[in-house]
Amino acid sequence: MSSKIVFITGGARSGKSGFALNAASALPGRKGFIATATAVDEEMRERIARHRADRGAAWDTIEEPLQLAKAIEEAAGSFGVLVVDCLTVWLSNVMWSGPDVMKEVETLVRACEKIRDRRCISLYTVSNEVGMGIVPANETARKFRDLAGILNQKIAAASDEVYLVTAGIPIQIKGKGES
Repeated sequence: MSSKIVFITGGARSGKSGFALNAASALPGRKGFIATATAVDEEMRERIARHRADRGAAWDTIEEPLQLAKAIEEAAGSFGVLVVDCLTVWLSNVMWSGPDVMKEVETLVRACEKIRDRRCISLYTVSNEVGMGIVPANETARKFRDLAGILNQKIAAASDEVYLVTAGIPIQIKGKGES
């Protein structure tokens, strides 16, 4: 198995995380899951616990809401497969924490691209597609939508394979077999 980067996007509850985990689970090697969400309230604590339980003991979980590039670089030496879920949650964390968002995005893209230089490791990144709906009503939401679009474009460009998941059905839009 050679190193590869796979980007998976789709709407909320589209099945993208399940697709990423199923595809990554089929690969050999130690499995790592980098979670970007934080338990800000009881519902999120329950959601995080449920997702961790669903992944099971085969997956080691790394929780990193902000320093995602660093987490990927550090984990790449220990795992054969990494799943990052989710880039848009990470983006909102970065936006609210204050650093230069575009600088963080570029750092993340470089960290993902470095995966190809590592020994056999596959990186699956999951992100929401937020630009297919109505124009948000406030400036902050429009800024988030625009930054998410830029982030998704940059990660997709750096990826070997790209999938759009809708209604639980993955559609490959970049990679082997593309026309």
